[in-house]
Amino acid sequence: MSIIPSTDAQREFAYSRKDFEHVKSLLFKHAGINLADSKDAMVYSRLARRLRALDLGSFKDYLAHVSKNKSEMEHFVNALTTNLTAFFREPHHFEALQQYIRRHPNINRIWCAASSTGEEPYSIAMTVAATLGTFNTGISIVATDIDSTVLQKARDGVYTQTSIAQLPNAYKSQFFYRGRGAQAGRVKVVAELQKMVQFEQLNLTSTQWCVNGPVDVIFCRNVMIYFDRPTQKKILERMVKMMPATGMYVAGHSENFTMYPSLVTPMGKTLYRPVT
Repeated sequence: MSIIPSTDAQREFAYSRKDFEHVKSLLFKHAGINLADSKDAMVYSRLARRLRALDLGSFKDYLAHVSKNKSEMEHFVNALTTNLTAFFREPHHFEALQQYIRRHPNINRIWCAASSTGEEPYSIAMTVAATLGTFNTGISIVATDIDSTVLQKARDGVYTQTSIAQLPNAYKSQFFYRGRGAQAGRVKVVAELQKMVQFEQLNLTSTQWCVNGPVDVIFCRNVMIYFDRPTQKKILERMVKMMPATGMYVAGHSENFTMYPSLVTPMGKTLYRPVT
């Protein structure tokens, strides 16, 4: 049984190619994520923390533990979920959202389908509040993620001061409290902005979603790249059915859905209109 090559002279835990394939299979089954073969080192580094926490000696032992303990599956998925995000990442999307709100004054709901630690949904909420000039917008913003750990951080709304360094000063003063004393160097989203966003745990590959239509705008950025083509199409099809003909689907910078002309049509840079 070959051990996966490592840059380390010796790994702390036994980790074979068979273990890695088992991890890939479990992650696809429970989260729909199609893990690339190049992610073997990432899998080791992230799951090694769970082995230490559980005082297990090998990945074989850990995978047996996962199969017998449903509560560990959540830790397993959380550990392997990538959560790269930032406030107003891909700023042209928020400019497009601002224009959309102005063109569609009757907008009711926005869904952020991969909220991560909250920077994206709070950026959506800031855009909505700034465009309409009020926190009481009448627009429902729901933010979901499969990772329960990052969702709790999103609900808390506490970030480093450097994470908002690039925001306009008006946004910093209007939408964040600055920490003092023991909280120096940290900021917290103001309560009015927090109330605009509802955070829920959701697995996009699940048969049941906690989000109901109609949804006018869906932000689903840099998520579909982790699914295989059939899963992508299935999820996109479900989302499109929730949207009105005037809706707007926002994809990530590395995602392209022009191969699904029966579902969506391009309306800008990584922006799509549903075909209904």
